[in-house]
Amino acid sequence: MRQRNIKHLDEKIAEVSKYLLDNPEELKGRWRENFGFPGSLELEIGCGKGQFIARKASDNPDNMYIAVEGQLNVLLRGLQKADAGNLGNVAFFCRYIDSLNDFFEKGELDRIYLNFSDPWPKDRHYKRRLTYRDRLESCFDVLKDGGVIEFKTDNDGLFGFSMDEIKAMGYEILEYTEDLHASDYESRLTTTEYEDRFSQKGKNINYVSFRRNR
Repeated sequence: MRQRNIKHLDEKIAEVSKYLLDNPEELKGRWRENFGFPGSLELEIGCGKGQFIARKASDNPDNMYIAVEGQLNVLLRGLQKADAGNLGNVAFFCRYIDSLNDFFEKGELDRIYLNFSDPWPKDRHYKRRLTYRDRLESCFDVLKDGGVIEFKTDNDGLFGFSMDEIKAMGYEILEYTEDLHASDYESRLTTTEYEDRFSQKGKNINYVSFRRNR
């Protein structure tokens, strides 16, 4: 979806810049040491306007949350939400990620969230999908033993592809539903802006959480 330009973007970013990491690569292997929170270290890839990660940070003050988004004009909204909530346990950076190994050491993260990722619908682009098996393996490289990936999407085709990849890799499925908001899973309680809009229109939200078999 094409995002509109925001007037005076640089000035608005500067107002909330304490939440924005300019050089996240320099924190590789030092995230816990740098932020000092006693709970888990969790990452959302493609945070959009930041509603999900801001709510997670607010509800779980002992955890540290990191959010990544590729478009700065979108990321601004997440930065503003963190600032409005005075959230000290969330940080953002603006990148299109090729490999998580550029930012995190092996086993450094506890959990990764993939919320409403780009479906890359053309067959020839399947390797660009975040749930393509090689990309999932890259996620698990930086997750601790037993670390979990949570994936949500309204795109039924992407969900089918993702489930095929998860099963082909032999991952352990912890939770699974094709209608998250009709389930009793805790993950239905923390939503994205996109999720709210589509679930209110009656669109089912697909959800799965999984980990490597131990």
